[in-house]
Amino acid sequence: MSTTLTRALSGAVYVLLLIGATLYSPYSFLLLFGILLLFSIVEFCKLLHLKPMFPIIIGMVAFILFNLNNTIKTNEILLLIAALLVSTRALLFLFEKHNKKLDQSSKYVFLIGYLIIPIIIFTKIPFISNEYHPKIIISLLVIIWMNDTFAYLVGRSIGKKKLFERISPKKTIEGFIGGLIFSILTGLFLARFYISESITQWILIALIISGFGTLGDLIESKFKRNAGVKDSGSIMPGHGGFLDRLDSIIFVAPIVYLFYQILYYVS
Repeated sequence: MSTTLTRALSGAVYVLLLIGATLYSPYSFLLLFGILLLFSIVEFCKLLHLKPMFPIIIGMVAFILFNLNNTIKTNEILLLIAALLVSTRALLFLFEKHNKKLDQSSKYVFLIGYLIIPIIIFTKIPFISNEYHPKIIISLLVIIWMNDTFAYLVGRSIGKKKLFERISPKKTIEGFIGGLIFSILTGLFLARFYISESITQWILIALIISGFGTLGDLIESKFKRNAGVKDSGSIMPGHGGFLDRLDSIIFVAPIVYLFYQILYYVS
């Protein structure tokens, strides 16, 4: 079987699994993302040279506690603040010119604030109005996939100017612009024909996804570069690990959640 076909098949299974679990019920959605978090913790621990057992316990306990029905709203806001603070630290880490070794405390800060909390926040987004809205998650995922796909296709076909060559030599400015344009077009389409929400709202979400999703991809590339590996894992043939597929979601989730909080507060 060719590499391209293997990549296409594993990608299709991943997409169908995410869409199916999200649409089926809130419980299947939470179960799937709990499993994805578990595998992502294991992969991230390998990148950081941490023993995975204690991080797995932290991640699974936090995931279960913060997804109980009686979660206090204040706790979710505290989670958001923590994620935004660590996201800022991750950006500083991205732009550091020298590959400094992370100390133990920094590794756990990134593990909790960069990985565990954002995935928990992502599972909170469809419940933002106290009811389960799977169309929000499907729309976010579709825009993320369109951004990644067309950034790759446009960059591969006409890309010349490097976006961040030191960290990701294959990413180009032309590819980023291509992904941005198709993200906006996808947001327009979804707002009009699928989710029936404000077009302006979904244009802004598309802009958030394209910008912060790209940053999330670059930050994960920085972690992999520091670890001296190409992929976070090998569980998805042709794609790497689950962390490789979730890097955009991880960095986008807190910003989208914040956007919805502001939106509902203003309205």
